[in-house]
Amino acid sequence: MDYREAGVDVEAGRAFVQRIQSLVHGTHRPGVLGSLGGFSGMFEVPSGYQEPVLVSGTDGVGTKLKLAQGLNLHNTVGIDLVAMCVNDVLTSGAEPLFFLDYLATGKLNEDQLAAVVEGVSLGCKQAGCALLGGETAEMPGFYQPGEYDLAGFCVGIVEKRQIVDGSQVQVGDVAIALPSSGIHSNGYSLIRKILDTTNTGLNECPALLQGETLGDVLLKPTQIYVEPVLATLRSGILVHGMAHITGGGLPENLPRCLSEGQSIQVNLQSWTVPPIFEWLQEMGAIARSEMFNTFNMGVGFVMLVPPAEAASALACLQKEGIDAWTLGEVIPGNSDVVFSE
Repeated sequence: MDYREAGVDVEAGRAFVQRIQSLVHGTHRPGVLGSLGGFSGMFEVPSGYQEPVLVSGTDGVGTKLKLAQGLNLHNTVGIDLVAMCVNDVLTSGAEPLFFLDYLATGKLNEDQLAAVVEGVSLGCKQAGCALLGGETAEMPGFYQPGEYDLAGFCVGIVEKRQIVDGSQVQVGDVAIALPSSGIHSNGYSLIRKILDTTNTGLNECPALLQGETLGDVLLKPTQIYVEPVLATLRSGILVHGMAHITGGGLPENLPRCLSEGQSIQVNLQSWTVPPIFEWLQEMGAIARSEMFNTFNMGVGFVMLVPPAEAASALACLQKEGIDAWTLGEVIPGNSDVVFSE
């Protein structure tokens, strides 16, 4: 016997690493040391910081991968992977420096996994961070044919005195919402349940989606907010708190950027919820509260700023191509979200 007979093709693994080298190198930025293929990745801490603090985050894509694998479309889920990590790190005011991924599959399919890494590299370019390396694991018998899983983590940097941790938030601060690009990467177990229960295919085009297929809408990659948010911070606008709206929606994630004795009042009339959420609620007969506790409902990221800075923050984000809006304000409370019509 040999390893190939057991289901692991070492030579194919080496060939795959060679194939993706150009994708990895295309993300490199100043600070990267060494090259792909070593036992570890190296990154030099940028100069100019007086008290540099490293900020890390890790995440995966979840069962959104099942939809991508079902449609045989693999070049966007890598963007989701990067986005879920860099957006978390961003909430501290940190600039993402580098990213590493972990890709596991039952049998190495070069074309399929190269498309995945293509998405990872594109996400890194959007976030301005280097794809420093990663791991590809071939695990026969653990995954079904055509299946794979993704995980990753990133490291960012911020000056200690400029850390955004919610301790600066004050009652009266304005909550500014940055729109999501769609579902992002949360709630897909419920989505798949709805699709299975209603026997709905991903190639169908519900009238609410105005010509787009469900597959098109559900596989839209997670928005990466690094460039517009860092531009806002670097413009000198005071930002007291930030939240990435992921699993748990607004009710779970907004309180994570508050200080004790504070809540956020959200004006439900301040935005139009994207049609895909309306379709999911109708098809799944989902309670409104459950929708807000599961999905982002069109709000992907939130920044809390003093009232005097709100107009400037909105103008800066607009300049960066983000159609942000005033979502609500910080009020006295018990670390919850109060919805108002």
